Amino acid sequence: MAGLALDGVNPDVGLLYDINGLARSAPAWFDRVMGFVGEYGIMLALVLVALWCWWSVRRSGTPGDSVAAVAALVWAPLAAGIALLINVPIRGFVERPRPFLDHQGLEVLVAGKTDFSFVSDHSTMAMAIGVGVFVAHRRFGFAAIGLALAEGFCRVYMGVHYPTDVIGGFALGTAVVLLLAPLAQALLTPLVSAVSRSGVAGRLVRSRRAATPEQQHEFLDIPEPGVRPGRNDLAA
Repeated sequence: MAGLALDGVNPDVGLLYDINGLARSAPAWFDRVMGFVGEYGIMLALVLVALWCWWSVRRSGTPGDSVAAVAALVWAPLAAGIALLINVPIRGFVERPRPFLDHQGLEVLVAGKTDFSFVSDHSTMAMAIGVGVFVAHRRFGFAAIGLALAEGFCRVYMGVHYPTDVIGGFALGTAVVLLLAPLAQALLTPLVSAVSRSGVAGRLVRSRRAATPEQQHEFLDIPEPGVRPGRNDLAA
């Protein structure tokens, strides 16, 4: 299985040389920046986008919307972790060497990559987070998916992955998020809803300033001031 892209006329290899060739003609400082961005920077940006999304959804919409959105945001990193675990046997089965081990003349921007190449962990994790954020909020999701695509480009630019490694990572991350989303939402939504009913921890889900008094009483199942529960309510 190691010979997925060893032929120099393979489009996968040709695209690898085309993208990585940009690194050879770029200034050294730019390659250092791209190496940092592709290894750490974009992943950090994805975390910041997810946090920004969380801050936004908990301050807008109905309490129910906030619970569903926060549950989706919690699912995003969990899905990324599951996708990485699934990738472990995939890598062991395919056993595809890193491209710089089989092809000469590549500009490798990050040293020390000795594990197998297919599927790209960075691309898998980035797209899982991107799609997870998209499930929670479309506008933030488009930004996160854009960052994930940039991560895939950087991995090829850096000379550490074939384009198909990146595409496989995108597919794996997306599949895990979407296929397991119904089960994850069914499990996480009641948990997040329970957290939202607590005191301090509830503010992680819903900003008290964002809800009207009527919404808060409806969401927390608390009778409004001056209204006593009726006999039927007590019997229930």
